[in-house]
Order: sequence, then C-alpha cells, then structure tokens
Amino acid sequence: MNRQPIIRLPFAGLLAGLLLAIALPLQAASTSAEQAAAWREQARALEHGEGVARNLEAAVALYCQAGVAGDTLARYNLGWIYANGRGVPRDDAQAAYLFQLAAEQGDQPAQRMLASVGPQTRKPACVVQLEAEQQALAQRAAEAAERDALDNRYKALIDNTQRRQIYAIVQRLAPEYGIHPALAVALIRAESNFDPQAVSEKNAQGLMQLIPETAARFQVKKPFDPEQNIRGGMAYLRWLLAYFQGNVDLAVAAYNAGEGAVDRFGGVPPFPETRGYLKRIREVFHLPTHPFDQRITPPSPMLQKLLTQPRT
Repeated sequence: MNRQPIIRLPFAGLLAGLLLAIALPLQAASTSAEQAAAWREQARALEHGEGVARNLEAAVALYCQAGVAGDTLARYNLGWIYANGRGVPRDDAQAAYLFQLAAEQGDQPAQRMLASVGPQTRKPACVVQLEAEQQALAQRAAEAAERDALDNRYKALIDNTQRRQIYAIVQRLAPEYGIHPALAVALIRAESNFDPQAVSEKNAQGLMQLIPETAARFQVKKPFDPEQNIRGGMAYLRWLLAYFQGNVDLAVAAYNAGEGAVDRFGGVPPFPETRGYLKRIREVFHLPTHPFDQRITPPSPMLQKLLTQPRT
C-alpha cells in the first residue's frame, strides 16, 4: 500500500528527529513542507523497520505529526494503518477522517479508499491532542505578544520627567496591591492626565481622582500627595477587581461611576462619560480579566448575571 520507496535514515538522526517531533509539537502554519516530509519518512522507516527497529507506536505518532502539519502522504499512510488495524485497533471512522483530508488535497488513492471505509469520520486521538497543544501554544504566543504591546503602550505615555516619577511610584507600589502597572497608569491618564493637583467638579482629587469619601475609606489623608493618592486608588481598584471577580470592564466602569451603578444596570452603565472612560482605558489596557484576591471582599451579588453578558 506504500507508494514511494522507503528512504533509509541513519539511526541517530532518526532518533533525534523522533524525539524532537514528540517533545516540540509545532503549529502546521509554522512547519515547513520539508520538515513534515522528513517526519513522514521517519515514520515510514519505523513502520517497516527499515534501518531502525520497527516501532509502530512511534510511527503513528510521527505520521500524525506530519499529517497535522499538512503532509498528504502522511495522512494517507496513517489512514491506511487505521483502516487495516496495523498495530492499532481497526477504526474505519478515524481512517475515513484521514483519507478525507488527503482526498481534499487531490490524492486519488485516498479518494478510492474512502469508498471502502464508509462515510463516518472521527478525528484520531493523536490529532485531537496535537491540535490542542497547537491551540495552547498559539494562545500563549498571543498573550505574550499582548503583554509586550501593553508594556509598549503604557511606557509610551511616560514622556516627561513628572510622568516618569509617577511611573516609578506605580511600578514600586503595583506588586504590593496586586495591580498591573499598565492598568494603574491607564487610570491615572484617564482620571487626571498625570496632574497631581487635578480637582474635578465633583471634588475628586489628585492623580487617581479620589472623592473625599473614597479617600477616607482607604485612609488617604493627603490626596494631593502622589504616593498617597496612588495607594488609595490602587486599594480601591484592588477592591473593585475582587468585587467583580477580575472583570476589568466592570471594575473600570465602577471606578468611574461607582460599583452601585454597575450593579444597578447589570453591567457597564449606559452613561456616555463612563463608556468614553472605558474606551480610554482600553486604548492602553486590552486584557479583559485581571488577577484578583478573593479574600478582599465577597463578589457582587449580581456577578453571575453580569459575567454572562457580552462585553460592550
């Protein structure tokens, strides 16, 4: 059933390739056709014991690796193994899944084999596992890229001596309160535009615009002192994140409009000011969730309802 000559590979190179394939699953999009073909040929050698001890289990793993990477012959050969129960329990549905992939790539033998294994298809377990690993890898890469972009965005805001001094305070205090410094900097930018003497029409004061009641609640006696103000703002933000179980949109909306308003409206209040405020925060801080300390406060009683609603 194999349609190309077996390529004999040196044992050391074969073993190294096998270990690499098992230890470092790669995304199909980032795997070259040459690498996939090399995995397939290593699998063929293992399947038939050509130049290396026969090992069907390792062959299946490498065929699967190459097939997930898009290699047509690997998909066909692995389908043939399942269709014939060669070292694995016979499974026509798994064979059909692999033949279907190869057939869609124009492989005529795979198209003929589909007629013999039936229409039912099911992903082999190795395919499911590799795809899950690839998805996790892609997710980690995306998160790392977002963290890098996040750092660049908020560092770009620190463009003068006063802002750098504020940034230094944020960096020093953030671990104490469990707050990502970028989120705190985004709030300072939106609240006061880095002006320690800022006062709003509602008498919110300082960098993080603490109203007198909030300042008293978090023991801020000098609201125009940058460090005291940032401590109070971070303490309040830490409380809000715990109250809303790490939901950044809800915590940020509550910082602007009050937690009572968020509870009352069942989500981000429809106030233009709050919606605009949230948009400004998202310009710097994109992450939808933030770590929180559940010991700080019990969650919002409406939390279950709030968290099932889509982000606005």
